[in-house]
Amino acid sequence: MDTHDHNTSKKRALIVLNCILLTLGSCGGPMLGRLYFLHGGKRVWFSSCLLTASWPVILLPITINYYMQRRNSTPSSPTKTMLFSIKPPIFLAAAVIGVLTGLDDYLYAYGVARLPVSTSSLIIASQLAFTAGFAFLLVKQKFTSYSINAVFLLTIGAGVLALHTTNDRPNNESNKQYMLGFLMTLAAAALYGFVLPLIELTYKNVKQKLTYSLVMEIQLVMCFFATALCTIGMLINKDFQAIGREAKEYELGEAKYYVVVVANSLTWQCFFMGSIGVIFCTSSLISAILIAVLLPITEILAVIFYGEKFQAEKGVSLALSIWGFVSYFYGEIKHSKAKENESKQENEIPQLSVIV
Repeated sequence: MDTHDHNTSKKRALIVLNCILLTLGSCGGPMLGRLYFLHGGKRVWFSSCLLTASWPVILLPITINYYMQRRNSTPSSPTKTMLFSIKPPIFLAAAVIGVLTGLDDYLYAYGVARLPVSTSSLIIASQLAFTAGFAFLLVKQKFTSYSINAVFLLTIGAGVLALHTTNDRPNNESNKQYMLGFLMTLAAAALYGFVLPLIELTYKNVKQKLTYSLVMEIQLVMCFFATALCTIGMLINKDFQAIGREAKEYELGEAKYYVVVVANSLTWQCFFMGSIGVIFCTSSLISAILIAVLLPITEILAVIFYGEKFQAEKGVSLALSIWGFVSYFYGEIKHSKAKENESKQENEIPQLSVIV
């Protein structure tokens, strides 16, 4: 196997790994987040902090990568190895994105506290439209008729829910609380739709070699500052004093309270690592499309495990989301085949000239 084939195989393996992480986070995160609120959890800042609080986990792959580089270094071909290679400009950019992520976490957690999973997940699908718009402005993302169609369908699918927003309102909530949750979730979708292209823009402007190890370092900084922002919110809201009492009063029991909290945090870390990994391997738009594509799975899980209602508008929204997914990937397959044919033709031309 030559170097090109080896690099291609590594990239494909990386894409598969990050897609798996994104799937675990996209499906498990909303379910566990809602489970916290369903059985007695009430702290929104605490819930938002959990989304990025597992940032120390990222130190493990960074450390493993560091020792692997040191082991591969030989006297004949020495390599300069550092545990952290991130430079100040990238650190600053990651810190700013981290603060925005922390704000987005709060908006999202507030929505999850008020809305059923099946509803909040479909609203989040509208982030695809925001991602597409900001990707066009920030990173000059090119669109095909298929990607435009996918963005349109997925956005309309989320918008259909606004037609009958109060049909699945929980019994213990007012219309005002429900609508506020709806708007906060929509705001979270818009903000994250800005964050994804911003991450891609940061990658494009890196003045050092962009490796997957550096991507993990950027993720570490982002999650640290997002957690710091949410921790400040917890301090102001006095969440730390309330956690012990909330755990004792939790309907599923104190031990399961902490299991839900830890599992929720780890699952969301999978989401963030998968998300930035997909951006590194492909683009912010594809990352957003994959997040939207996973909505049907979250929908089904919410209906099965939480007995949530599945009205007609949710069915329409789900159908439009699947249609958008099929449209996009059909376009991608056609585009990749066209590129393969072009490269074959380019390779054949020099051979013909040699024969002549």
